Amino acid sequence: MKGRERFLLIFGLTLGILIGLAGASRTGLGVMAQDDSADSSTPVRAEDVVEAVGSAVVTVLNEQRFEDGSGTEIQPVGSGTGFIIDDEGHIVTNWHVVEGGEQFEVILADGTILPAELVGSDKLSDLAVVRVEGDLPGIVPLGDSDLLKPGQPVLAIGSALGAFTNTVTQGIVSAIGRDFPGSQTYTNLIQHDAAINPGNSGGPLFNFDGEVVGVNTLGIPISETGEIVQGLFFSIPSNTVKKITADLIENGEVVYPYFGIEFASVTPDIVAEFDLPVQSGVIVIGVTEDGPAAKAGVQIQDVVIEIGGTRLDAQTSFSEALFEHKPGETVEVKIIRDGEEFSLEVTFAERPDGLN
Repeated sequence: MKGRERFLLIFGLTLGILIGLAGASRTGLGVMAQDDSADSSTPVRAEDVVEAVGSAVVTVLNEQRFEDGSGTEIQPVGSGTGFIIDDEGHIVTNWHVVEGGEQFEVILADGTILPAELVGSDKLSDLAVVRVEGDLPGIVPLGDSDLLKPGQPVLAIGSALGAFTNTVTQGIVSAIGRDFPGSQTYTNLIQHDAAINPGNSGGPLFNFDGEVVGVNTLGIPISETGEIVQGLFFSIPSNTVKKITADLIENGEVVYPYFGIEFASVTPDIVAEFDLPVQSGVIVIGVTEDGPAAKAGVQIQDVVIEIGGTRLDAQTSFSEALFEHKPGETVEVKIIRDGEEFSLEVTFAERPDGLN
């Protein structure tokens, strides 16, 4: 098996190795700030964060119908982690946790089981929202993932193996703005080393303010050479989660603009190979026939550096800049071709079904 094929196989196998951190209490970490005599310079302890947010962590069960000799039976086929984000009972999890589900249940931290309805799911972002009714044990706020810095401590809480609920792991942010190799959809991820386990899919990554800064979505347990890898886990930034979940709650789906290119992120190797005058952006490796990019005149080996006034850099990926816009919009796209920078007007289409 070739290296790339092996890596893509590993990538597929590792999608189920995800993590959940948990939601926060309704008052968040404010419940710990009642003692005016406390020293405000005292570092927040991990156990205080867990106590404040743990009640909003839930287990999400995916159930499907099966036919046997006695008739139709609903059975759980998988589980993941989720967290409650508002008083209306909306719960964020991964798309692949709910994929194919015909019925859903949510298990609260105290063991209470509630029926849940699927509000919406989005394969491209690997995010989904389900909803429960009744008394909620807590909610957790979504923080600002743009404020994250490498070395910052983070916590994860999730339903490891679907059985060990409220499992807590601690680590640091290893890097930000990571693009997962072999994928054009898993981009601008948070890399961290808070251990994740099967069954933790869809759970949150917390900062020490008790805010969700990411939704854990995949990890790499095995390298291309078959070696065991430690500490390579990835989360969807909370600022992306805010936008996607808002669309899912309002519309039940996310409608994406379509550019019509295949691309690779600009790396130091690509800069050297093509003698590029920039250090960030994406290089076009394929142009879809009759797509928006082709109609605008985009060519293979063009380097896209800006979309609609948003520069592509370590903080803003191609997908993020693109998804700020809607199908039908015409925007200025800046590219570099043969060392020269110029602009093209691109009218985005609606992303075709079936694209990952």
